Amino acid sequence: MLRTGDEYRRSIRDGREVWIDGERVTDVTVHPAFKPIVDVKARMYDMAHEQRHDAVMNYRNDKGETFSRSTKPPTTQQDWHDKRAWVDTVLNDIAGVVIRVGDETVGEMWSLYDGRDVLNEIDPKFSENITRHIARAHEQDLFHVSANTDPKGDRSKRPQDQDPDMLLHLVKETDKGIVVRGAKYETAAAYANQAFVKPTIANWGDDKLSDYAVGFIAEMGAPGIKHICRTGFTGRRPAEDYPIANKFDEVDTLVVFDNVLIPWENVLFYRHTRAATYIRGTLHRYSAFPFVQRILYLADLMIGVAVFNVRQTGLDKQQAVQEKLAELACYRETINAHLTAAIASAEPSPGGLLMPNQSLLYTGRVHACTRLPAMMHLARELCGGQICVTPDSASFRAAGIKDWLDKYYTVNEFWSADDRRKLLAYARDLLNSDYAGHRVTFELFAQSPPFAHLGAVFRNFDFKRSMQFTQRAAGLSDRVMDQK
Repeated sequence: MLRTGDEYRRSIRDGREVWIDGERVTDVTVHPAFKPIVDVKARMYDMAHEQRHDAVMNYRNDKGETFSRSTKPPTTQQDWHDKRAWVDTVLNDIAGVVIRVGDETVGEMWSLYDGRDVLNEIDPKFSENITRHIARAHEQDLFHVSANTDPKGDRSKRPQDQDPDMLLHLVKETDKGIVVRGAKYETAAAYANQAFVKPTIANWGDDKLSDYAVGFIAEMGAPGIKHICRTGFTGRRPAEDYPIANKFDEVDTLVVFDNVLIPWENVLFYRHTRAATYIRGTLHRYSAFPFVQRILYLADLMIGVAVFNVRQTGLDKQQAVQEKLAELACYRETINAHLTAAIASAEPSPGGLLMPNQSLLYTGRVHACTRLPAMMHLARELCGGQICVTPDSASFRAAGIKDWLDKYYTVNEFWSADDRRKLLAYARDLLNSDYAGHRVTFELFAQSPPFAHLGAVFRNFDFKRSMQFTQRAAGLSDRVMDQK
C-alpha cells in the first residue's frame, strides 16, 4: 500500500521516548525542531497519490497493487533509472536536499539479502527474516532508516575490556527473542518507523562468536528505546535568513537501547562475526547510489548561487571567473558520469538482484565526498564576501535604514534589493552557516569515514586488468601474475 502523509504522521505518534534540548517531546509531528522535516517526509508520501507524479513514483504489480519505486528491490537497469527519476522528482518538488528518507537505507537490507548463504550458516530462519523484512518495508511503505555508529569508547581496547555498553551487544536470549543493550547514532530515527541496526566492526580477533556481532530490525517506538537528539537548527534564526536550516534539518539521534527485547522474527543475525563482517563490507552496495545522487543536487545548488552572484555584477565575463565556474561544473558532471555509468554497466549481485557497477559507484562516492569541501570553498569565493556581511531580513524592513539597504543592494533592473538579499541569505545558509558546516561533516561520514570509502574502492576495482595490460606491454613472464 501507499501511505499518505497523515498516515505517516499517525504511525510515529506511538508514545516513543524522544528528548531534545533536555525536553521530553510528546509529539514529534508538531514539535518545532521536528515538524519541518516531518512535513517534508509527509509531502513525499502525499506526492505518490497525485496523478502528475504517479508514473514516476509508483508501479503496479501483476495483481494491480500499487507500490513505491523507491523501495522496489532492483533487478533491471530500468529499475535504477526509475529510482533515479524518483529522487529527481522528490528533490525538485521539495526544492531542497534531504538524505535520510528511506530509499537510501533500505538498500542496506538488499545487501544482507545477497548474504543469505552466510545467514544460513547460522540458522535458515534468519535468511527468511531478511526476505520478509525487505518485503514488509516495501509493501507497507515504511520510513526505514539504519543505525550504524556506536559511541565506541576506547577503540584501542576490546569491547570486553571497557564498559560493555560502548558497543551495542547481546545481553541474553529468551523464548521471545534477544535482549540488547547499548546505543547507536542515527539520523532521522526519532521520526522514522524502523531501523536496520547492525554492528560497527569491533576488535573480534579470531572469535567466530561475539555478543557484539548482532543485526536486527528495531521498531523506533519499542519499549526501552530512548531517542536523545542533538539540538536542532530549526528556529534558531528567522527562516528568511536561514531558509535551508529551518526547513531541511535532519535531526540526528543517539538511540539508546536499554535492555530492549528484539522479537525473533526481527533478528537478522547474532553472535556471528562472519555475518557482521560481511554486512559491513557490502553495506553500501546499493545505498551509495541515492546518497551520491543527493550530492549531485548540492553541486547544482552551489553552481546556481555562484552563477547568479557573478552575473549580477558582470563578473561572469572574466576568464578567471569562468574557469572557477568550470571547476564546479566538472565536479558536478563527474558525479553525474559515475552515476550514469554505474547503471549502464550494472552487475548481477550474488543474491540475484542488479547492483550498480561497484567500482564506478564507489569511486564516484570518493570523488563526491572528498571534493565537496573544496567545491564549497570555491562557491564561497564566487559568491563574494557579502554572504558573510549582509544584514538580516529585519534590517531590510526597518524604518530609517530600509531605504539605504534598498539603495546599496539593488544591482540593476533585473536584481532588486529583495532578490539579492534572498540569494545572499540562501548562499550563506548553503555555504557559511552552522548548518552548512554540519552538512559537509555529515556528507563526509554519513556512509562511513573516508578510509572506508577508499577501502571499498580497493576491494571492488579490477586491478588484474591493469596488471595484465602492463604485463604484455613490459614483456613480463606469465608467472608474475601468479603472485598473490
